[in-house]
Amino acid sequence: MGGVTVTALDAAWADRWLRECARVLAERREELIELDRAIGDGDHGENMDRGFRAVVAKLDEGPSESVAAALKLAAMTLMGKVGGAAGPLYGTAFLRASVAAGDRDKLDGPAVEAVLAAARDGIVARGKAEPGDKTMVDAWSPAVKAAATPADGEAALEAAASAAEAGAQATKPLVARKGRASYLGSRSVGHLDPGAISTAYILRAAVTAAVSEISAGDVE
Repeated sequence: MGGVTVTALDAAWADRWLRECARVLAERREELIELDRAIGDGDHGENMDRGFRAVVAKLDEGPSESVAAALKLAAMTLMGKVGGAAGPLYGTAFLRASVAAGDRDKLDGPAVEAVLAAARDGIVARGKAEPGDKTMVDAWSPAVKAAATPADGEAALEAAASAAEAGAQATKPLVARKGRASYLGSRSVGHLDPGAISTAYILRAAVTAAVSEISAGDVE
């Protein structure tokens, strides 16, 4: 019989989060390619997989000293390795998140909200998109709102990830108003936005990294 333990949202968690992102995005590579092929240029899955593989290669050089350092490493690597719109957008998100994390040793609920809000604001500033435009903002915005209530960091992450998943699914009936998908106009209706879906995977990875499955005998 197994149990679940929640770990502190510290530097080690941040490293696990980024590694989990790499694992999940590699697993979902083809799905993201197909989603992007329908309304974009088809490279989102490949770009995200390549970018986070590069992040893991950097992490393999040594553990991060802080949450902020891990997020900054991700930002600089993604901006250097990921082409198209995703690299600058996710790079800016992780860089702004790094600044928001500051010198905290670990994140509580309010800090999780601050980090996610900074990431969302960075994406909005870079991409000039608003909620309803059928972009990754449609996943980030509800995630930030959901993270505002819980005082506990892991609960804030869980709320954010669930809201991001719902927000990503809600892009299906929308008409794209930004990026290459906007060229399709009403023909973009009926397709999920690949950036919103990858955002949902990234935020769910943060929850997975915070929760460890352990045996009941290990629970004190």
